Amino acid sequence: MQLWSNAVGKKILMAITGFGMLGFVIVHLLGNSSIFIGPDGINAYAMHLHSLPPLVWSFRSVMLALFSIHVFLGIQLTLQNSAAKPEPYAIKKSLCTTFAAKNMIWTGVLIGAFLVYHLLHFTAQITNPEISSDRNLDAMGRPDVFKMVVLSFQQVLISLIYCVALIALALHLTHGIQSCFQTVGLNNEKALPLIVKAAMVAAVILFLGYLSIPTVILTGILKG
Repeated sequence: MQLWSNAVGKKILMAITGFGMLGFVIVHLLGNSSIFIGPDGINAYAMHLHSLPPLVWSFRSVMLALFSIHVFLGIQLTLQNSAAKPEPYAIKKSLCTTFAAKNMIWTGVLIGAFLVYHLLHFTAQITNPEISSDRNLDAMGRPDVFKMVVLSFQQVLISLIYCVALIALALHLTHGIQSCFQTVGLNNEKALPLIVKAAMVAAVILFLGYLSIPTVILTGILKG
């Protein structure tokens, strides 16, 4: 309970939940990448997940808890920081502060809003019911996730929404990863530059990995 009572404890919880969600982002990308194999790739992957409902719902519950704690503490810490500095500085000393660091709360808001849309789009399949994988089966009688994804990203607006969300995610991870490592004590002069570079590389790799899917579909390289 002491972790909830002070700023240091809250930052530690932010780091723990942040690492947990980073792990999910990596695993989710690996799973989504099965689309490059074709229908037999992502449809088989989705079918396998649907055959394990207790595991899937347990995982979703854990991720919801991590996300909720992370968001709650992020908002709380932001409000506390604002209350501690009610008057704006005459001269802002932000030479060492990056754009990503100064806008963590806003990239977080964008990611949260996108997550709701993403769940409605591909999980609940409410936003575009006409291409729902549950309504369209592939040749083997499996929900045609491949077709749903391809038809979705062939729409410029949907691809643009995902692109904007990925930019917000990359910015959030760029500062978030290094902040997590600093929180757990890896903030000395030798380690910090390496952590900053590693965070940026990780964010770029994840950004390009996720972006590659709507890109190959929108450009016609991958077709349904």
